[in-house]
Amino acid sequence: MSQQRRDVVGHVAGRIPVRGDGGCLRVAVDGPDGSGKTTFADELAAAVRALGRPVVRVSLDDFHHVRAVRYRLGRESPEGFWRDSYDYQRFRADVLDPFGPGGLRRYRPAAHDLATDGVLDPPSRTAPPGSVLIVDGLFLHRDEIGSVWDLSVFLEVPFEVTARRMARRDGTNPDPGHPEMRRYVEAQRIYFAACSPQQRAGILIRNEDVEAPRIIRTVK
Repeated sequence: MSQQRRDVVGHVAGRIPVRGDGGCLRVAVDGPDGSGKTTFADELAAAVRALGRPVVRVSLDDFHHVRAVRYRLGRESPEGFWRDSYDYQRFRADVLDPFGPGGLRRYRPAAHDLATDGVLDPPSRTAPPGSVLIVDGLFLHRDEIGSVWDLSVFLEVPFEVTARRMARRDGTNPDPGHPEMRRYVEAQRIYFAACSPQQRAGILIRNEDVEAPRIIRTVK
């Protein structure tokens, strides 16, 4: 990890509040497909642990709807991707509420197996008091869940860059204007217009160059 990246991750880790009552904190790492959310969230978790704080890592990708719901508007539909990808009701019940004010810290880290399309009901786990929940995922500033975060990050990366990253990762087309990419790119544009995540985020980071991310705006 470059020193600049280490400094940016450390800055975010230092901005996570501390609750005097032993309550938990909820932190979001948002951004379009291919923006580097999972990597950033993992590095942030390591930095927070290095500060001596307990961390729980969860990914929204483990809370997809089953295929019948995800694709009910068609496999190529941006509107369907935006509306139907994730089971927010289950995500709130299994993850967000247990870490919220008055929550019991008993959570389930997954609700769906994307490979098998199976619905999961794993045993609950109990987080330590004062845990920092760090969630990576798409659309984390949408209205259903956008108000719960104690701190949120949005990774801003041009679609031209994210499409190339997705092509390397998933074998998709590297051109964001290609019809194959319409579902993903246009869904993000719907999200941007509906929710303005770049403005809602507490910390906005330009992550086009992963070795040289830049903080564009941060909480006071």
